[in-house]
Amino acid sequence: MLQRKLLTNASWCKGCGICVSFCPKQVLGLEQGRIVILKENDCIYCKMCELRCPDFAIYIEEREVETNA
Repeated sequence: MLQRKLLTNASWCKGCGICVSFCPKQVLGLEQGRIVILKENDCIYCKMCELRCPDFAIYIEEREVETNA
């Protein structure tokens, strides 16, 4: 099973807001000039934020996890 998580590196964020603008579910926001995740459960992991961020401050971590059937 593929597990995904939305992660940010606020220290790399310059507060341009591009990721916020491209997020189709309004998951992201800016607080004090830095990216914040407002509604993580609403994320559909489309990667629009990751693809558009010029500073690589936001990304989707994906990893395989074993499940017991």
